[in-house]
Amino acid sequence: MNSKSIFKKAALVVCVLLLYVNGFAANDTIVSNPKKQTIMLISGAFVTAEGWGEWKRYFEEKGYNVVVPEWPYKTGEPGTLKERYKEKMTLEYDLEKIVDYHAALIDKMPEKPILVGHSFGGLIVQLLLQRDKGAAGIAYHSVPAKGVFVFKYSFLKSLWGPLGIFRSKENPFLMSFTQWQYAFTNGMPEEEQRAYYNKLVVPESRQVLRAALKKQGKIDFRKAHAPLLFVSGSTDNIIPASLNKKNYKKYIKHQPEGSITEYKEFEGRNHLAMSQSTWKEDADFILGWIEKQTK
Repeated sequence: MNSKSIFKKAALVVCVLLLYVNGFAANDTIVSNPKKQTIMLISGAFVTAEGWGEWKRYFEEKGYNVVVPEWPYKTGEPGTLKERYKEKMTLEYDLEKIVDYHAALIDKMPEKPILVGHSFGGLIVQLLLQRDKGAAGIAYHSVPAKGVFVFKYSFLKSLWGPLGIFRSKENPFLMSFTQWQYAFTNGMPEEEQRAYYNKLVVPESRQVLRAALKKQGKIDFRKAHAPLLFVSGSTDNIIPASLNKKNYKKYIKHQPEGSITEYKEFEGRNHLAMSQSTWKEDADFILGWIEKQTK
């Protein structure tokens, strides 16, 4: 092989390498989306963070950086955690420490994230905004702040077992499939209800649940806060829309000038609304609201 031929082949290899490297550099630029903020998806009680399903991927496709932290005592496979539900639950954690845990994650971020919390995670969002830890917050089918209450039958029925007033706070609560059908997945096909039960449900700390009824769940509605959106569902049994609306009205009545609190109710949404066939409509509404508040 003469020197001219060797030179041509070497030049070809260099060109291919340059195209290869530049192609990856371009892709990296598209994926990183540095101009977008971080969204923290905060899960609720009774389930793992897997309950957010497609939301993480969907928000990432819209250009956001997304983190979905698991509650500290819920790491592991749901099946394994279910097998241990008769064991005494550690009293290391209460509501305040769960909020502290999320706040510590936020403190490591370069800027305050947008907080989206489901159910008990919605109350965590409200408490984090009290600490000025979020650029905006979405309380999605949110557990209410201390003192906000409704006497609706479905609400009382759904929470009587989990709170277990006459049981030790060391005894964890594992939602039965029947309770899951009523409280979370009413209106869904039984096959889907069973699949989500097996995938998501884990034992829950009664100490954490009960703390929401005490000082740890208290919100100062007169305190200035970042923009906050309440989203509820018309067929949610465990957290009825009327309860979310009452929580929302507490803010409206007392919040200082300049603070923003808004409310949206979707028809036909149960408590596991993020996994219903209509989940993308909810996600798009939330994304639109985020864009409006953070532009």
